[in-house]
Amino acid sequence: MTAFLLLVESNTTGTGREFARQAADLGAVPVLVAADPGRYPYVREDGLRHAVADTTDPRAVLDVAAELRHEGEVRGVTSSSEYYVPVAATVARALGLPGPDPQRVTSCRHKGEQRRTLHAAGVPVPGFAVVTTEAEAEEAALRLGPPVVVKPVLGSGSLGVRLCPDGRTAAKHAADLLSRTANERGMSLPREVLVESYLTGREFSVETFGTDVVTVVAKHVGPLPDFVETGHDVPAAVPDGLHDELADVAVRAVRALGLGWGAAHTEIRLEDGRAHVVEVNPRLAGGRIPDLVRLALGTDLVRAQVAAALGEPAPPAAARHGHAAIRFLTADGPGTVGATDEALAGARAVTGVADAALYRTPGEPARRATDFRDRLGHVIAAADGPGRARQAAEDGLARLRTALQHHENPGETE
Repeated sequence: MTAFLLLVESNTTGTGREFARQAADLGAVPVLVAADPGRYPYVREDGLRHAVADTTDPRAVLDVAAELRHEGEVRGVTSSSEYYVPVAATVARALGLPGPDPQRVTSCRHKGEQRRTLHAAGVPVPGFAVVTTEAEAEEAALRLGPPVVVKPVLGSGSLGVRLCPDGRTAAKHAADLLSRTANERGMSLPREVLVESYLTGREFSVETFGTDVVTVVAKHVGPLPDFVETGHDVPAAVPDGLHDELADVAVRAVRALGLGWGAAHTEIRLEDGRAHVVEVNPRLAGGRIPDLVRLALGTDLVRAQVAAALGEPAPPAAARHGHAAIRFLTADGPGTVGATDEALAGARAVTGVADAALYRTPGEPARRATDFRDRLGHVIAAADGPGRARQAAEDGLARLRTALQHHENPGETE
C-alpha cells in the first residue's frame, strides 16, 4: 500500500525541497499541499506530486487526505514552514498521526503568549509588553528602555523586527506594523505588536529534538537597526559552563511551552552574563543550520523530522565532532549583481568551502538587507576546528562579494 506524507506548504528557501526528498528516501510518497504550488520552483523541477488547497484551513487539507485514501494511506503530515506548523499539527491530530500539540504550537507562535508563558515558568526573557496602539508602544518603550526592539507578534525571518532608539521611533514603527492586516503569505495578522527590552550580549540558538539538545549555534547578525542573520557557527565555540547554561535554558523553555515533539529552534541572547530566551520556534532552524549540523556532527535533522512525522524512529546520529560555518552575502547599500560565475568559482576554490551559491542573476538589483529576503547568497565551510571553518567561510564570502557592484547614488536602485 502506498504511504503518503502530506507537506503543508513549504519554506521558500532552505529545507523545503529536502523534506520531500527525505520522505521519498524513507519510502513515502511526498505530496505538497499548497494554495499556489508554483510558488516553489522545486515542485516543477523535481516533478513533485502536489494538490491545491486553502492551507490556512485544516478542513481543506483533510479533504486532500480523504482523496488520497483511494490510493493508499496517509502516514504523516508536517510542514517545513513555521507559518503552517499549526495547521499541519491540527490535521495530524485529526488523523491520529504523530505530531506536536496543535494548541501548544499555536500559542508558541504568538510571541506575546509565548513570553507570558515563559515568564510565568521562571524562564529568563527580556522585559516585554504587548501593545495595540502607538501610545501604548511609546509608553512601553520608555518603561522598558530605550532602546527597545519592536516586532510583530506573529512573524518569521526577522520580518518587521527593528531596534528603536526612543519612544517616538518605537511608536512610529508600531503604527506601521499595526497598519498591516496580512503577512507576506496573505495570512491575517492580529492588531498587536511586541515591544521588548534590547539585550546587548552575544546571540546564540539551541537546536533541540524532543527535549534533547542537538547543538548550540553561534549567530552573527548584521548592522542595526535591523536584525538580519548573516552567519552561523556549529557548534558554538564557548566554554563548557556557558554551553550548559544555554542548553539548560532552552530545554526549560521547550518544556514550559509544552513542546518536546520533533525539532525546536530556541534563540537566546546574553545580558549581564545571563542567558535570556528571545523566542522559541516550534520547527527546524532556518538559515541552513540543518546543513551545518549534518556537516559538522553527522546528524540529519531534516531526516529526523520527516521520520518522526511518519512515526518512525529518528536515524542514529553519526559520531562526528567537526565544525561548520555559513556566511550570507548581503549588500551594504544599493547596487546590482555583476559577474556571478567568477565570484562563485573563487569562493568554491577556498579550501574547506563545501558550498557556495548566489540567489540573484547578473543585472538584478541589490539593496541594504533589512530581512532574510535581502540575502544574496551564501558560503558554507566545514573543517576539523572552529577557527578553520569560520575562516574558510569568511574567505569564501570575500570572494563571493566580488559579484556585487555598489552604486554611490542610492536613487539609482531605490
